[in-house]
Amino acid sequence: MKKLLYLPLLVLLLVGTTVSAQQPKFGHINTSELLSIMPGRDSAQVKMEQYAQTLEQQFTTMQTELQTKYQDYLTNEATYSDLIRQSKQREITSIQERLQEFQEQAQQDLVNQENQLLTPIIDAARKAIEDVAKENGYSYVFDTAGGQVLYFPPSDNIMNLVKAKLGIAQ
Repeated sequence: MKKLLYLPLLVLLLVGTTVSAQQPKFGHINTSELLSIMPGRDSAQVKMEQYAQTLEQQFTTMQTELQTKYQDYLTNEATYSDLIRQSKQREITSIQERLQEFQEQAQQDLVNQENQLLTPIIDAARKAIEDVAKENGYSYVFDTAGGQVLYFPPSDNIMNLVKAKLGIAQ
């Protein structure tokens, strides 16, 4: 008879444990802050700046060439025959087109370079966040960096856990 009294109590304890185990656990992290302190971020930034500077120097050289040719054309236009005038105009137009093409390609190259340099850093951060979430039983982790989450239930800031996972000093 006493065993029968304990059975409902045992069932209640098991159900209560199961229900509480099913409660989602929320966490949040500011990924912008994390990425700014990631190992390798500074060297990637320096490489990006150096690459951008190289492209800018080439662009400046091309602009100078265009300005020189255009100024020469304006100065001597009256003395040119029609054939030479047309040739100089085509040359200036060609330089303008190359300059525009270079500028467009340089922008794309900068994006590609940034992706190439930052992808391993972003992947490491993402993996660390996922590992921390799994190891600590988080159902959801919100990124507060972009202001995307306007409201969320109380949650834990997992920044220190992720920094520890990545070996970044606290």
